[in-house]
Amino acid sequence: MMAEGTDRANARDEYNGLAQVQPGLPSEQYYASGHFERELQRIWYRHWLYLCRADTLARALDYRTFEIGAQPLLLLRDEAGALRAFFNTCRHRGSVLCAEGAGRLRASSLTCPYHGWTYDLRGRLARIPSHGRPAPMDREAYAGYALYELALREWGGFVFVSLSDEASTGFEAAFEPGLETLAHWPLQELAVGHTHTMTLRCNWKVFWDNYNECLHCPNVHPALAALVPIYGRAIMAEQDDRNWRAHAQSADPKFKGGLRAHAETWSRDGRAGAHRFEALTEAERRMGYHFVTMLPSMYMVGHVDYVRAVRLRPLGPGETELEAQWLYPRAALDDPSFDVHNTVDFATQVLTEDARVCELAQRGLRARPHRHGVLLPEEYELARFHRWVRAALERP
Repeated sequence: MMAEGTDRANARDEYNGLAQVQPGLPSEQYYASGHFERELQRIWYRHWLYLCRADTLARALDYRTFEIGAQPLLLLRDEAGALRAFFNTCRHRGSVLCAEGAGRLRASSLTCPYHGWTYDLRGRLARIPSHGRPAPMDREAYAGYALYELALREWGGFVFVSLSDEASTGFEAAFEPGLETLAHWPLQELAVGHTHTMTLRCNWKVFWDNYNECLHCPNVHPALAALVPIYGRAIMAEQDDRNWRAHAQSADPKFKGGLRAHAETWSRDGRAGAHRFEALTEAERRMGYHFVTMLPSMYMVGHVDYVRAVRLRPLGPGETELEAQWLYPRAALDDPSFDVHNTVDFATQVLTEDARVCELAQRGLRARPHRHGVLLPEEYELARFHRWVRAALERP
């Protein structure tokens, strides 16, 4: 994310930071159950959401189920191999159609386990058991009882859905800074080499608050701060420093961003694997990490030898599921000498450190006199996130 708007210092300075400290979101919005429901309705049910990698449904008739808030979702491959998404709800009496988290359908149809209504894999009602009733529903009426379909988009092997017609357009605009950021990464061809899932005892916004600043990096992430020297200065980018012009001619990553000298990727030793992405530019290799964010549900990071994708799912006002996946070239995963732990263990450590401080923040937010936090100049990205949340909540 990038700072914008009147919160910025004088634009002629080209300094990223806020012109003055300002209040954060009201503390109550991080734990009140009524407000959590409002966020589900106005944010999670209105924006594009990341579900999974497309290759987790490898064959026709494969399916997966998901829950976003109270909404049951069903993703499947029809008999022709096309991905389709529906609310996992029968039109008769509302029963879920598939109760398991994943599986393979026995036939090219969906049959409700409750009363036996049957749908084809395009969601059309195909059969209602009559059991000798004198006036079964006529065929023309079937068309009005198709499954509730979800807007679906696949990009780079990632699958996204929209629970609302409002988000069915503007897919590309949902990514910050833009899909072109990872244009040189062969995302479609990558395979998942490792998955790490954890439950954070914090509100989903606490995670994004933490994600959007690096004031915590020197204390919380010593290994990351050593690998990315500018993080060790508690900032994220060159122009987060008020005095950035004094070092404008320096190539030192401490001032410019990027990896420490001789490091190649985010890993325990800074070394990249043998199977690297060939189409990257020299500037992309030199920086070593490239973030793309899609609020509210995911971000991904491109490195020279792998991509990491992180998905969030709100479980309640004070609980969030995080799933991180490491994507590698298939040649790397087929290579017996490839050490997946060099990259996996490093980022898992960072995520674990983030989880600890996010949970500390959640615990302290309920103090009776604490009405809201304070955003410092370096937290300009955090201020932008809060503006995004406020705008989404205020939209009719």
